[in-house]
Amino acid sequence: MSDIRVEQLDEFRWIIPPTGGMRVPGIIYADERMMKRVEKDESLNQVANVAHLPGIIRHSLAMPDIHWGYGFPIGGVAAFDAEEGIISPGGVGYDINCGVRLMVTNLQFGEIKNRVKDLIIALFRDIPAGVGSESSLKLSVDEEKRVLREGAGWAVNRGYGSSADLATTEDGGRMQAADPSCVSERAIERGRRQLGTLGSGNHFLEIEVVEEIFDRKVASTFGLMAEGQVAVAIHTGSRGFGYQVCDDYLARMVKRGGKPDFPLPDRQLACAYIASDEGKEYMAAMACAANYAWANRQMLMHRTKQTFEKTLQRSPREIGMRLVYDVCHNIAKIEEFPVDGRKKKVCVHRKGATRALPPQHPALPDVYREVGQPVLIPGDMGTGSYVLVGTEKAFEETFGSTCHGAGRVMSRGRAMKASRNRSIATEMAGRGIVVMAAGKKTLSEEMPEAYKNIEEVVNVVHRAGLSRKVARLRAVGCIKG
Repeated sequence: MSDIRVEQLDEFRWIIPPTGGMRVPGIIYADERMMKRVEKDESLNQVANVAHLPGIIRHSLAMPDIHWGYGFPIGGVAAFDAEEGIISPGGVGYDINCGVRLMVTNLQFGEIKNRVKDLIIALFRDIPAGVGSESSLKLSVDEEKRVLREGAGWAVNRGYGSSADLATTEDGGRMQAADPSCVSERAIERGRRQLGTLGSGNHFLEIEVVEEIFDRKVASTFGLMAEGQVAVAIHTGSRGFGYQVCDDYLARMVKRGGKPDFPLPDRQLACAYIASDEGKEYMAAMACAANYAWANRQMLMHRTKQTFEKTLQRSPREIGMRLVYDVCHNIAKIEEFPVDGRKKKVCVHRKGATRALPPQHPALPDVYREVGQPVLIPGDMGTGSYVLVGTEKAFEETFGSTCHGAGRVMSRGRAMKASRNRSIATEMAGRGIVVMAAGKKTLSEEMPEAYKNIEEVVNVVHRAGLSRKVARLRAVGCIKG
């Protein structure tokens, strides 16, 4: 049970008043039921701890999918002054640019209803998944460094998709700051055989069906045309490469951080000033991992298209699979926001949080400029996903940020115990969802009860105005590592 004092501001906002070394308050977005659960773990302490860090602006924030993480809570958002603030690997996470890519098709569910199992079997065969899974593609060191510099563009230039995909990928699928010289040989080696793989844990590839549309104008702009439309969601990140980048820089910063010029309430918040050499090097290495992740999801999308075409024996034109958007939710970015009446460059950490930009924002692709950014929120494998749209209120209150998913309520160990003597795959089949995984352990760890109710999480950000509901999609088939 947390001993942090929390006060309710309104229906969906809770404040941790500054105490001790906190430089700013903490703000948590949640309803009363969620808050009772959050108070039972250490994530509120983590929100308060982040508020101690130099250069933090306005608040230490947490979204309704908040739960305990390394350093920052998962669901945590914090912005730091780009000149005087810090950057922290714990505020980005180990799986750098873990994110979601949503594709829609011309297919209606009735056309594939009897082929979902065939598609899942074929996808599981064609897409490497699981702990340590490797691609058939082994990159040379020089070629991997091109991936790290070019991101999703590298994949497109080699035939994995088209330039249209880059237009609807966050940041065009590339962070400009990437510098492979800031990455260790160990990270390079780990990344050479994992490009185009799904990974394990909560990563997935899911066949979904549009179940309900809340805003038809925005949905139509996103390509979500009608209930029953078939879509595909991919959730994965930078694999072992990103993990190693995070591990390398945490080790450096923890070692150096023994005598910082400011007190750290938790060594997991090891950090460096953004303007320092170490801060710049981490940013450049993190950008490499972000680019690796975008290239990874681009390749997975291309292979998914090919598998659909081969399995259904239909042409690319008939299937019409196309990208709605690709968002990242473990990242730190230099962005511009109004602060105290003037535009200011800040480094926004989003750890288990998604960017939610409003209409007319210059970072949006032209096709979405009038309506705002697509926000992709996956739930557990028993429910499906939501599509929302970014808002002006998020831009003003949360540095253009919203939640990223349901958020865990059970550790993987607890989930394993709770699922003992159960067949999660059979239970999912009973719900009309075909599930395949590399092992029973993954299904047990990722069972639906291990996560918060996605509807409750989405309703908080919707009613709080951080993003608006556009459509709900239900899962009909899923592969996991």
